[in-house]
Amino acid sequence: MEIIRYPDMADVERILQRSAQSVEHLRDSAMEVISNVCKEGDTALLRYTLQFDNVMVDSFVVSNAEFDEAEALTPPDLKSAIESASKNIRTFHEAQRQKPEKITTMPGVTCWRKSVGIERVGLYVPGGSAPLFSTVLMLGIPAMLAGCGRVALCTPPNKNGKVHPAILYAAKRVGITEVYKVGGMQAIAALAFGTQSIPRVDKILGPGNAYVTAAKQLVSNMGVAIDMPAGPSEVMVLIDGSSNPEFAAADLLSQAEHGADSQATLVSDNISTICKTLKIMQQQLQTLPRKDVAAQSLEKSKALLVKNEDEMVCVANTYAAEHLIIATKNAEQLAEKIVNAGSVFIGLYSPESVGDYASGTNHALPTAGYARAFSGVSVDSFVKKITFQSLTQDGVKNIGNIVEIMAEAEGLQAHKNAIRLRMKK
Repeated sequence: MEIIRYPDMADVERILQRSAQSVEHLRDSAMEVISNVCKEGDTALLRYTLQFDNVMVDSFVVSNAEFDEAEALTPPDLKSAIESASKNIRTFHEAQRQKPEKITTMPGVTCWRKSVGIERVGLYVPGGSAPLFSTVLMLGIPAMLAGCGRVALCTPPNKNGKVHPAILYAAKRVGITEVYKVGGMQAIAALAFGTQSIPRVDKILGPGNAYVTAAKQLVSNMGVAIDMPAGPSEVMVLIDGSSNPEFAAADLLSQAEHGADSQATLVSDNISTICKTLKIMQQQLQTLPRKDVAAQSLEKSKALLVKNEDEMVCVANTYAAEHLIIATKNAEQLAEKIVNAGSVFIGLYSPESVGDYASGTNHALPTAGYARAFSGVSVDSFVKKITFQSLTQDGVKNIGNIVEIMAEAEGLQAHKNAIRLRMKK
């Protein structure tokens, strides 16, 4: 990890520029897959599953027997952990549901907004280097709370043509019974446009590799909504002289082990703490099963030595991290100044991993600087908000002249007539 001392704040964006994860070179491949799935349906899915996952499946649909088998294979302690995490995630997201509130804007004119669940949503859960059953909870729970009419889940099969038991157990735990053994670009195409086995959806949510990202971007240009733009996962850790270097090192590594393109950034106003953290991090690295992956990530990562807390906040807001850990003496005060971040972890005892699994917040977050304008997944991600208005005769009288004048000024006579006819009645 490279140490950069006292950078000019005007140069921070350039210094911390993300590794370019362009998916342009994958677009032709993704478009070919999408086109073939649209034309051939399940035949193309079978071919691509064999080509990319090296397995031939008998059926894409996960059966009731497979759900039962998964439940039997999931260890009791993992079941208990999933149960507890589900409870916390549900508690946090349940508070996001909004009841319609009717507003009288003027006498006789009432307006309100109602959240309505998207009728058909598709969830994508990666199953490659790590079976992300936690993502099932993060996507499935808010989808159910939103009242979506149909929730379908796609995840790649393993070499035996099966889905990881914990993924199926988590799916059933949150109420998802429509699960398909298909992954990659072909899964996105199937969800977007439908096949003989997999009906199409209106919105696709969930993380994935660069190929999945390319496919999601393409289908989003074809009328299918997606959750957010995606890039490699990332964390920024803010520490000072009061911080625990051992904790900070573990936080950096917990991000780096996600993948070689993951980004871990350390920011501090104390060079001694930076040096201690990096030394301990190398020691902890050697104990990790995924140390080779983490080491590749750390080669491209940076530690910034800044002058003071104000500069730490400036760096954080400029970078707009997916995960921001503030482990300083004044962590809560600094957190109040953060305006760009996916999720913020405050204090020495708030590691990123609690948000990834069980604190209650969602781990599906904007990356690549999109936290400047995008939010993480929530109940809102699974609803559309419809506005309503209702007018009485008095309402028409009170608002009519306003509408007439404005319609006349815009030269829209039919608009004017629509209100004038009612006023005459």
